[in-house]
Amino acid sequence: MAYPLEGRLRPAHELGAASVSALGAALVLSSPGLFLVSPPWHLALAGLLLGHAAWRGAAGLSTLRYSANLRRRRRYELHSADIPWSADRLFLGRGFRWDQRHTQRLFEARLPANQPLLHGRGFAAALAAFVPAEEGTGSVGGDPAIHGVEPAETEIWMDLEDRVGHTLVLGTTRVGKTRLAELLIAQDIRRGEVVIVFDPKGDVDLLRRVFAEAERAGRGGEFFMFHLGHPDISARYNPVGSFSRITEVATRIAGQLPSEGQSAAFKEFVWRFVNVMARALVALGRKPDYQEINRYASDVEPLLIDYFEYWLDREPAAAGWREELRSLAIDKRNLDKGLQSRGARAVSLVEYARRKKLYDPIAHALASTLNYEKSHFDKLVASLLPLMEKLTTGRTASLLSPELDDSSDWRPVFDWTSVIHLGGIVYVGLDALSDYEVAAAVGNSMFADLTSVAGSLYKFGAGRGLPGEVTPRRIAIHADEFNELIGDEFIPLLNKAGGAGFQVTAYTQTWSDVEARIGSPAKAGQIAGNFNTLIMLRVKELATAELLTSQLPEVHVVSTVVSSSVSDTNDPVDFADFASRNEDRIAPEAVRMLEPTDLVQLPKGEAFALIHGGQLYKIRMPLPSASSDPLMPTSLAAIGETLHARLDGPWNQPEDTSEPEGRRVV
Repeated sequence: MAYPLEGRLRPAHELGAASVSALGAALVLSSPGLFLVSPPWHLALAGLLLGHAAWRGAAGLSTLRYSANLRRRRRYELHSADIPWSADRLFLGRGFRWDQRHTQRLFEARLPANQPLLHGRGFAAALAAFVPAEEGTGSVGGDPAIHGVEPAETEIWMDLEDRVGHTLVLGTTRVGKTRLAELLIAQDIRRGEVVIVFDPKGDVDLLRRVFAEAERAGRGGEFFMFHLGHPDISARYNPVGSFSRITEVATRIAGQLPSEGQSAAFKEFVWRFVNVMARALVALGRKPDYQEINRYASDVEPLLIDYFEYWLDREPAAAGWREELRSLAIDKRNLDKGLQSRGARAVSLVEYARRKKLYDPIAHALASTLNYEKSHFDKLVASLLPLMEKLTTGRTASLLSPELDDSSDWRPVFDWTSVIHLGGIVYVGLDALSDYEVAAAVGNSMFADLTSVAGSLYKFGAGRGLPGEVTPRRIAIHADEFNELIGDEFIPLLNKAGGAGFQVTAYTQTWSDVEARIGSPAKAGQIAGNFNTLIMLRVKELATAELLTSQLPEVHVVSTVVSSSVSDTNDPVDFADFASRNEDRIAPEAVRMLEPTDLVQLPKGEAFALIHGGQLYKIRMPLPSASSDPLMPTSLAAIGETLHARLDGPWNQPEDTSEPEGRRVV
């Protein structure tokens, strides 16, 4: 028979019946004559009584364990080598699927009438000592009853096919968000995936974890560290050096400029100007970088001279142009006002091409920039110059504008196409606490570059330009402090990169941070719609909690209502003077499966997850322990020394075909 109320949070009345049955069995065995039972039938009676004692005792202990479980504070840790992993699934932790029963149990646990049972002492409290040693107790805070409503937990795994729908992790500070990232990153590395970790703050612990997991998986030679805060040991990267279309260079640079109000017109002008410079540099066989753009943004004439000479040398109609240029007579008073303030060499080249009626699209575009009076032109590009100065000042300049022919610089240079084709692990530390604008510019340029690579993979497949057939690789992107990185460049990566094997896991504190960064609730909603999987730890903002709870259905919980009534009678014939009635009524009530306040009270290391097509799971995540890990580097300097020792480059290391450490689950 199914009862409408489980009644699990109550005194263990079964223990009294079990005690009486056990005492009766002892008396039957010691004095069978008292019960008028002759041997050997007394053994059968004693066995029946002991069986009843065991049955009712087990039920009573289960009731006590349930009460103890509701107040047991858990801390779940795993040594790095013990983290389970699978080639087909992603391990999230221990837990259970949440349904109406758990909403009912949590409702009952919070009733005032049940508080004495929930916070009792004695044998029920002593049962908490039987928790496995790996869980123990710790300063996890929160309400332990949220997870305690289900004593039987199992390992929770997520299908890897769901990850290309992207994953959003929300949680306030110091509740295990970065440690969850370490858990997921460790599994991605062991599966042999391309792993890219974006960390705006530059968390040294996260960097050490990524490095250690790469070593543990035998992939230490595939590890790159790009860190704006530590340029001396950082790999180098040109944010505008790789592109599918030349216009991407201008988009990545101009995209960092303000576009509100009157700034929009200046931004469009800057885009055109940078695009002209990029086209000229590529035509000259020079790779665009921040140093080159900054140099010619301040003075475009040297670039114009280089390109005009390059073009005229190859233009059949301009044969002998150098001799003709020497005899070219120019009266600056007859020139446009903009040309009058320019250098003689640049003006002569432009005038020569005009008089000879020669045309080249890049040369024409460069010449048009000279038509602006120099002081006026400087005002038009004024918003570009401060940004370029920030990106080309100090030691950061050598990171973002690498000199490939400098044999004395041991730091490797990477690009996303090579990383993906050859299977790399990249940690990107943007040092946003020191310089937020530079971090945002570099991060957004990297996302734009990755989106371009994703487009190439989607159109042409893996291994374009490489001999033989190349197996497509999964690309796992982990973006910590997602709100610091989000921009217009990130949206296409979420929208369209799934088809190219990109799987993004984004971590942030509140959804309001994303809305504030984007500046548009509609765009923020567009971004949220691209995350098919949602993992939410403890949050402090109700609006963020409702991002999960609003997707859940309503369920019915039942409660008992005590009703008592008395009625008297004045009928002289009736023997009874009054009638009384006492009853317990069951009252159903429709509530949300989870309330936002439940997410505010989650203990550290615990979360709710919407996975497998919107199914709700309650999980406890293992917090990776760095203790006794021989592969964990002691400091950032130790990582730098290891990277420096690999002078032959990460791609020249022999491939390690051994099985990675850890408990692999098939």
